[in-house]
Amino acid sequence: MAPREAVPPAVPARRPPRRRRRHRRIADALGVLIALASVFPVYWMVSSSFQPGRDIRSPGSSWHPLGGTLDNFRRVLEGGGFVSALRTSLAVTLLTVAVALLFAFLAALAVSRFRFRGRRSFVLVLLAIQMIPAEGLFISQYKMLEGWDLLGTVTGLTLVYVASVLPFTIWTLRGFVAGVPVELEEAAMVDGCSRTRAFFTVTFPLLAPGLVATGVYGFIQAWNEFTLALVVMTREENRTLPVWLSTFTDTNRGTDWGAVMAGSTLIAVPVVVLFLLVQHRMASGLAAGAVKG
Repeated sequence: MAPREAVPPAVPARRPPRRRRRHRRIADALGVLIALASVFPVYWMVSSSFQPGRDIRSPGSSWHPLGGTLDNFRRVLEGGGFVSALRTSLAVTLLTVAVALLFAFLAALAVSRFRFRGRRSFVLVLLAIQMIPAEGLFISQYKMLEGWDLLGTVTGLTLVYVASVLPFTIWTLRGFVAGVPVELEEAAMVDGCSRTRAFFTVTFPLLAPGLVATGVYGFIQAWNEFTLALVVMTREENRTLPVWLSTFTDTNRGTDWGAVMAGSTLIAVPVVVLFLLVQHRMASGLAAGAVKG
């Protein structure tokens, strides 16, 4: 009978050096400070929305909303214009995201999957467009929409928003499409799938995180944009939420900070809900589990 081989004793896990632990604690502390600095303005906005205007303007304003009031929210909702502005913002934002994702997705596929003359120049043009200040295009955009009789309309503002969101969306989706191995489609085609079916059954599901990430970017940019909406939406009944929020600032009466904070809190709610709905898609890996042995 062969003798048993001696089992080597378990090697205890090496503890990280003291200096490394110290650096890790410092990095954790800095991360907590940065997180608190980022969250504090949002907390201050929500807290101020429950305080009367005189308390907000006083030097000793409270840091917590306990014992506050709902008068600011009541004044915002009953003052008129909120529902109309909400409807306009939702229409413009959803149309912008849908149209931008459609055209950006097709452009990203063309740039990543096909080789054609001018492909590199097209990518460089996208980068150059991003360097142009938005204010430098206001006059030309205004004249263009005025000539098409689209001033003050949802369609006109959507066209302007799509033009501003599209370059960055194409650039972002291009990276996601290029990150999916083309061998996955080729393997599906070997198994009998056509190119179209292989793309929609294999590649397209892997692009969901990229579509969600770029869609969230387009949603936030269109939802919070102010200057373009102020220039284009000349009709009072078609104001977006950021433009409607500016009505609480008056030259003679001053700024109604309680209403501004309450309106800002209501405007932020759809964005928070959107993040809660798609956070698992944004956090998931691009091709996690796509290739298995």
